[in-house]
Amino acid sequence: MVSRVRVWLNRTYAENVFFMDQLRRNPSNRAVEIHATHGDPDSPVLAAADTAELEPEGLSPAAYVEYALIQCRRRGIDVFVPRLHQAAIVAHRAEFEAAGTALLAPPPEAVAAFQDKVIAYEAVQAVGVPVPPWWRVRGADELVAAVDELEGLGHRACLKPASGAGGVGFRMITRAPFSLTQLSGFPSPYVHLGLVLDAVRRAEEPVDWLVMPRLEQPEVSVDCLTGPDNRVRLAVGRTKNGRRRGFTLHEQWLEPARRIAERFGLHHLSNIQFRMLGERPVLMDVNTRPAGGLHQLSLCGVNAPWAAVRLALGDDPGEIVPPFLGQDYSVVSGPRPLLPVTLPQQRAGVSALGAVPAPAAPAGPRTTTGARS
Repeated sequence: MVSRVRVWLNRTYAENVFFMDQLRRNPSNRAVEIHATHGDPDSPVLAAADTAELEPEGLSPAAYVEYALIQCRRRGIDVFVPRLHQAAIVAHRAEFEAAGTALLAPPPEAVAAFQDKVIAYEAVQAVGVPVPPWWRVRGADELVAAVDELEGLGHRACLKPASGAGGVGFRMITRAPFSLTQLSGFPSPYVHLGLVLDAVRRAEEPVDWLVMPRLEQPEVSVDCLTGPDNRVRLAVGRTKNGRRRGFTLHEQWLEPARRIAERFGLHHLSNIQFRMLGERPVLMDVNTRPAGGLHQLSLCGVNAPWAAVRLALGDDPGEIVPPFLGQDYSVVSGPRPLLPVTLPQQRAGVSALGAVPAPAAPAGPRTTTGARS
């Protein structure tokens, strides 16, 4: 009799309820039990798990590693998919392996290479992957110089944190004066250059931003599954052009993604994003974790989460080629169950959830996603 697999997802995106659904619907029909932890008691991943706990707040990375090791030993975790404090956790891979837990995450060197976007751009450019022009900005004068040069080249300047994820902090620079136009619709990502400069000059510490051209659609996110031998087992591009989503196996996207995954050892699941600069694709970002939209590959007949768990357990799935490419689609939101409210324990920040039965998962692939949290 094949034993169950116990998988833990820590403080992950709400969309990963679909990651969990796919693990349970694996083609091997192997029993999977999922443990989830989060700092938000209303995260849907807690309700979707078989067992769930609230995470303690305020732990340093080192203290979080100790907390994670205790979780793995106490819960009998076979595969741990870390998002929070990924860098600190993978640095202690040997200790997790000694506890009987495989980490579904790249090695420390690969994680470190992509924590800082400037270092990442320099590294991938050195292996022949095109990147957009960029300026690292820490003060007002550097910001003005970068914006002037980009606008002189005919580009729209944008800025984002040199380290970060999920589009947090992304803004587009404009010189148009503030008017009622900005108040007549939804909030815009555009921000006036003068306001940014005033904020930078008033700041007590220097900023650390990347200033670069606004890249154009289509955006293509290539989901990769890479083995510990640095060989890619799966690479599929998910395209986004406005509301229209689709899939691609075109080598103009897959070849540079494979090159990055193999050269930098992005073991297990990674997501490599491209956009257009003029007529050519350039790298936008590299995520050393499963993408929130990974479940959408189910529309191509691929169960990437289960293939990744197999690989983490030493059961190599071999090269995975999608049997077909799903039709174009759009992403819409939908309701997900939450755990019953237990206010005294939640206010105290103490885990009192214990074992939580997972709600029944609807059958068949879905394209619904929730908000990231």
